[in-house]
Amino acid sequence: MAESYHSELDEIVHELVTMSDSVRVAVRDATRALLEADASIAERVMSGDARIDAMHDRLEHRCFSLLARSTPVAGELRTIVAAMQVIADIGRTGDLAAHVAEIARMRYPEHAVPEPLVPNFTRMSQVAQEMVGKAGRTLLERDTDAAATLAGEDDEMDELRNEQFRLIASDDWTFGAETAVDTALLGRYYERIADHAVAMGGRIIYVITGEAPEGEDWPTT
Repeated sequence: MAESYHSELDEIVHELVTMSDSVRVAVRDATRALLEADASIAERVMSGDARIDAMHDRLEHRCFSLLARSTPVAGELRTIVAAMQVIADIGRTGDLAAHVAEIARMRYPEHAVPEPLVPNFTRMSQVAQEMVGKAGRTLLERDTDAAATLAGEDDEMDELRNEQFRLIASDDWTFGAETAVDTALLGRYYERIADHAVAMGGRIIYVITGEAPEGEDWPTT
């Protein structure tokens, strides 16, 4: 029974990593749709979100089933509960990637992001992808040091967001109110993706050490 339990728990962790990889690809493709004004890619990301949601539901069900069929000790219970929270983080990140794709499709054939901000959003996407990918790997490798670096990487995302606000508020902004709203909303989506990656890192640290990082602000949306 114990061997079967641990085997299933390992399978859940591996599926979580697969799910995080799928979300990382969704962020990459959503950004491509956004910056290239490609409606077909946007629609692919949006339809793919249903597959990510199905993975979320399946993994959540497996965690509940594992709890119902066994009596896990403290460390095992901690792993299952944290895994369920990570599942929610990854699922929400997939939703945020789909939101980026929705704006890309809505503004097609125009570009939602003005040219001066293309480098900014390109870097935002790179940071988001790196953070989501690292969060998945640290879960698989149980690497607390790598998980702890995610909070520092989030600082770059915050600065990129501040750059957006500075440009929108400057006299150089000539792209109108609608584009300003799109830009602010898109920046918020990428910022929240990074926040969820930081939360995943914190939960992974909790799984391994039994202690939550001090001052951790774990997102719920």
